[in-house]
Amino acid sequence: MADTTARRDGRARAGVLTRLYTGTGAFDVVGRRKLWYAVFGTIVLVCIGSIVFRGFNLGIDFTGGTQVQFPAAGVGAPATVEDVRDVYEQAIGQEPAAVQTIGQGAAASVLLRSEPLDAAQIVTLRQALFDHFQPVDSGGRPSASAISINDVSGTWGGQITRQALIALAVFLVLVTIFLAFYFERAMAVAALIALIHDVVVTMGVYSIVGFEVTPATAIGLLTILGFSLYDTVVVFDKVKENTRGLLSLTRRTYAEAANLALNQTLMRSINTSLIAVLPVLGLMVVGVGLLGVGTLADLALVQIVGILAGAASSVLLATPILVDLKQRDPRIREQARRVAARRARPATGASGEAGGSAGDEPDLSDEVPAGELRRERAMAAAAGVPARTAAQRPTGKGTRPTGKGTRPTGKRRR
Repeated sequence: MADTTARRDGRARAGVLTRLYTGTGAFDVVGRRKLWYAVFGTIVLVCIGSIVFRGFNLGIDFTGGTQVQFPAAGVGAPATVEDVRDVYEQAIGQEPAAVQTIGQGAAASVLLRSEPLDAAQIVTLRQALFDHFQPVDSGGRPSASAISINDVSGTWGGQITRQALIALAVFLVLVTIFLAFYFERAMAVAALIALIHDVVVTMGVYSIVGFEVTPATAIGLLTILGFSLYDTVVVFDKVKENTRGLLSLTRRTYAEAANLALNQTLMRSINTSLIAVLPVLGLMVVGVGLLGVGTLADLALVQIVGILAGAASSVLLATPILVDLKQRDPRIREQARRVAARRARPATGASGEAGGSAGDEPDLSDEVPAGELRRERAMAAAAGVPARTAAQRPTGKGTRPTGKGTRPTGKRRR
């Protein structure tokens, strides 16, 4: 009994994976769009709430301050983050904003960021760090000049923020124009909503987790917009192909054709997302774990969050929004009613109650294979329109030649 159950489970898993790979409608995404709206809406509200009430952990490039850097290796033991923090607190009387070690081995150095310090505090801090750690210069001799202290103005970070917002606005305008001309207005609106979702979620995650926002974060945020848009355009291109000439057909509704397009591109979206995430993970592991470069960590984190959010919104949000926008069109609603009438016609016409008038569209149900008929029923149930029953499936009785009397038996008379 256990072996039989295991075999059934194995066949079920193989069937789902096979349908995922072939894209034959294994997943009803459009039919569950209210669920996706609730999930994505909750996530967006949480992110907006965190942005409004919690804010961001802005780096020194945006807020301004003092940056101190010196080699970790000295005459004594190598400098550690905890020791540097203690020395700073004793010399200045307050905690530093951030202390981290960058690099590995002999090239390792300590990077300290703090609130803006005056000239007297800088002299006191440099002397305290030199007395405690004895950092060496390029010649290998202990020297206070090995401790680099620079003032960073918040004006530069403000300029970066302003330029990033301008670039984002220009990008959204150009994308809207491109999608409106290449596809249609409804697709442009749906793609922009998904794109705004990706930006809000990425910024919200940074606010919730408390990642430090640096200029690299702004650059990474602009980078993920192209990836998210690419994935959405791939799906919409397949939707456009599946719905070409749909108003004159009664085989599928717009929602069913869009859901089929999603399934046909789902495997490609998954593969694209995995291929995009793997190099970013490598950047984080090598750049942050091995080299200890903090800038790479900021760039990698924003790209990972953006890629995952973009992949999810392209599949689960953009196309359902497109379907809802298209169903406001009276022509799409009329075509859906004709699809429902065509599917219900054979059941009523069989008993002679409603056989249809001469001007009605001919029934094309016998052109649909049995496997596709089952998928059509599932999509019809998700879209809320009647589907054909088992009695409406073409049996083919009376149409297949039997071949009796014409087929040679192969027996030779003696």
